[in-house]
Amino acid sequence: MVIAQAKPIAKNISPESEVSDGKVRMTLEGYRAIAETSEERYEYRNGEMITISGATATHSTISVNLLSYLGFLLRDTDFRLYNSALRVWVPEYNCGTYTDLVVINGEPEFNGDRTDEILNPLLIVEVLSPSTEGYDRGDKFRKYRSISSFCEYLLVSQSEPYVEQYHQIDRQNNNDRWELQICDRLEQSIHLQSLNLELPMSEVYRRIKF
Repeated sequence: MVIAQAKPIAKNISPESEVSDGKVRMTLEGYRAIAETSEERYEYRNGEMITISGATATHSTISVNLLSYLGFLLRDTDFRLYNSALRVWVPEYNCGTYTDLVVINGEPEFNGDRTDEILNPLLIVEVLSPSTEGYDRGDKFRKYRSISSFCEYLLVSQSEPYVEQYHQIDRQNNNDRWELQICDRLEQSIHLQSLNLELPMSEVYRRIKF
């Protein structure tokens, strides 16, 4: 995920926004009104609207590789695959965030009457960028873990063949214990626990030159 800055652009601030201590805060209603019409994309973090910038060609290629390969494998299953157009809504943190790829099991659960905010991610994939790598591993992962359906997380490097896979242990008892596995060679495959399938590293990094 690529995030450009930690405050909204002034021209996009809605009348519902509040200014306090020199810091712009946005109501959820104001954020959604802007998100529905703006050409730019924004993440919502408990009252703050964060601008999401465009991705590199490498970032985009990896995302497309994952979408194409997993989409083919999951086409006749109950799993549904979505790209970065949908937001994952995290109720506990009042947060709406975009992922690079998300898989759900069965029908999507939407946030109220929204059709652009889902509540039941199973697997989430983030392609790392230098500016957001710490957030993806830290606060963002912590927020995702508050979602009961979420049980697997992939962090994909775009600078080298390197994927971190986190899988929840003892999910039935809702324990917040996660196992980390690393794949760092193109001849390896990632066994996606939540989907019970193999994801070759060579497919993740197809057409990528290091």
